[in-house]
Formats: sequence, structure tokens, C-alpha cells
Amino acid sequence: MQSYTIGQAARLLGVSADTARRWADAGRVPTHRDESGRRLIDGRDLAAFSVEIARSAATGGAGDEEEPYTSARNAFPGIVTAVKLGDIAAQVEIQAGPHRLVSLLTREAVEELGLEVGVRATARVKSTNVHIDRA
Repeated sequence: MQSYTIGQAARLLGVSADTARRWADAGRVPTHRDESGRRLIDGRDLAAFSVEIARSAATGGAGDEEEPYTSARNAFPGIVTAVKLGDIAAQVEIQAGPHRLVSLLTREAVEELGLEVGVRATARVKSTNVHIDRA
């Protein structure tokens, strides 16, 4: 399972490293330390937390969230929060800051990109299509 540093998690959540560190200190997202002492967040925990804070922001929940994540270039870096595989097609959900993006693509593409819950990915939006790149 992929793990993320506090700084990487902050970028994926669209907040400052200080905000992500405060959330970790408060126990809102579990962390562990690697062999060099850095605090890390497991990908699955970060994926679940990203959905939680996005829901909180959508319902006007209080907190120390910063300005919402925005993108002028139609690229939404985030974290995969769900993957539903069919025989031929697949559905992938990405939480990019407060934005939840869902894309339908082939099962083969999902497998080639190694997309699974907790993995960084970027949703690229053009017209009505969403293209997902493994980050």
C-alpha cells in the first residue's frame, strides 16, 4: 500500500502542510513513522479522510479547511477513493480537494495504470470526457 508524507497529503487535499499536520496531530487522520522518522499516512486512510473532509465542506461543516482546491487548467490531482471493476468497463472515483470526480474507462486501462483506492491520480477534464493519469 502506498503511503504519503504530510506534505504530499496536503497537496492532494488542497491545503497547506500546516493544516494537514494539525489534522494529523488532532488524530483526524492516522499516521505512522517510517524508518527515518517521517510521519506517513496510508493511502487508504488518506482516501477515506479526503472523502470525509469533502463531505464536511459540502455541508458547510466547520473546521480549519483552507480555500477550496481549484484548477485553471482542468487537471485535478487527487487520490483514488473507489474503483468498481466490471468484466470490460470500470468506474473510478477521485477526490481532488473538495471535488469528487467519477470516470468510466476500460478495465484494461485501470489495470495498466495500477489504479486502486489510495493511489494518487490526476483527473483531466476536456469537454465532457475525463481522462485519468496515474500520478
